[in-house]
Amino acid sequence: MAPPCGSGRRWSRAVKMTFYLFFLIPMSSAGNRNTNTIFGKKQKLEVQQQLKRLNKPALKSIESPDGDIIDCVDIYKQPAFDHPLLKNHTIQMRPSSYPEGFSFDEINNISSNSEPEFTQPWHLNGRCPEGTIPIRRTKEEDLLRAGSVANFGRKKYHTIPHAQNNDVPTDHEYATLTDAGAGKYYGMAAEMNVWNPHSQEENEFSVSQFWVANGEYGQDLDTIEAGMIVCEDLYEIKKLESSYIGLYDDGYQSTGCYNLNCPGFVQLDHQIAMGARVTPYSKYDGDQIGIKFFVWKDVNAGGDWWLSINHRDFGYWPSSIFSLLSDSASRVKWGGEVINYHRDGQHTTTPMGSGHFAEEGPRKASFFKNLNVIDGLQIQRGPRDTTTFMTKPNCYNIIDYGGFFYFGGPGRNPNCP
Repeated sequence: MAPPCGSGRRWSRAVKMTFYLFFLIPMSSAGNRNTNTIFGKKQKLEVQQQLKRLNKPALKSIESPDGDIIDCVDIYKQPAFDHPLLKNHTIQMRPSSYPEGFSFDEINNISSNSEPEFTQPWHLNGRCPEGTIPIRRTKEEDLLRAGSVANFGRKKYHTIPHAQNNDVPTDHEYATLTDAGAGKYYGMAAEMNVWNPHSQEENEFSVSQFWVANGEYGQDLDTIEAGMIVCEDLYEIKKLESSYIGLYDDGYQSTGCYNLNCPGFVQLDHQIAMGARVTPYSKYDGDQIGIKFFVWKDVNAGGDWWLSINHRDFGYWPSSIFSLLSDSASRVKWGGEVINYHRDGQHTTTPMGSGHFAEEGPRKASFFKNLNVIDGLQIQRGPRDTTTFMTKPNCYNIIDYGGFFYFGGPGRNPNCP
C-alpha cells in the first residue's frame, strides 16, 4: 500500500524502506491549501539545507504551465547516488536480459527520443536532453505542506494490505488482488487505467498501484511499489494526481519515500518526471487511458529490479539496497488504497479509482488488466491461486475475472455511512 502522504501527523510509525514511483494527473477538486506553517530560525535553516540536498544542479530548467519547475539533472548526479550503498555504483544503461515469455519487440523498436504515449504539462515548454533526467524541483512551500523537513515526501505507517480484524479501526482501506502461490516471484506486468479522483481531507490519499514484496509487515519486509496517487500533502492541490515509485526495506518501520525524495532508484528515462502531472486521463463511459507497468529482476546481471513504463526502460532499483528482495519476492499485489480519517464520524468521500464500483465494468470502473507474474522458474504466466481482499466492500470493492479485474468505489454512500 502507499504511504500516507505529507506530514504524517496522524501516523505513529513510518514505513519500511521501499521506493515509490508515482505520476501526477489533473485533479478535479479545487481550493487552496494553508502552507503558513510557522518555522523558527533553526527550522528555516533545515528547510534550506533540505532544498539544497533535494535539488541537484541543473543543466537546464523548464518552467511548466502548471507552475512546476523541471530540472534536467546530469544522470550521473541524480539523487540515487546519495545512498551510502551506491557511492561507487556503475549505472546500468540497459538490462542484460528480459524475462522469458515476454515480448519486448516494442522496447527494441522504441528510441530514447520517442514519445512516451502520454504527456506532462512541462513538455509544452521543452524537453530534457539525453544524458539527463527530469526532476520536479522541490519548493519551500512543498516542505511547509509536509509540516516538517523530516516528513517531506516520506511514506508513513504500513502501506501493504494485510488481513485485519474488522472490529479494529484502521485508516487504510483496500480493494486488492494477490498472487502468492508460486513461492518465489521475479517480476510482474499490468496495465491500469488512469482517473482523476479527489481527496476529501488534505492528509488523505487515493492510490492505484502494484506491490512486489517479500517478508511480513511489522517484521522484516521489503517492497517496491508504483502506481498513480492523489495526495494533497505531497503536491499542490491543482495537481494532486501523480504517479509514484517506491521502495521500502525495513518493514515500513522507518524509511520510504515517494519518487526520488529518497536515494536508491536509478532513473534512466529523460522524458518522464516523477511527481509531475500526467495527461490525459480516462473519462467515465468514454475513452480509457492506460499505463503499462512491467517490473522484473535482471537475474543475469546483479539481480537489479527493473521498471518499464509503456515499454520504455525507465530505471531500476539496485539489488544491493535490499535485504529480502535481493533474492526474490514472495507475493505480488494489485489494486487500490484510500486513507479514511472519518471526519465528523463519517466515512470519507475520497473515491478509489474512478469512484464507481467494480460491477459497473468497462469504461466506468477502474481496472487492472493483462496481469502476469514471473514465477520461480523465471517463466512469465498469468496469476494463479489469487485472493481478493476488501476492507469495506460497501465502500470500495473488487471483482476478479482471471487475468484482469475491476475495482473501486465512491467511499461514503447510503451503504457506507
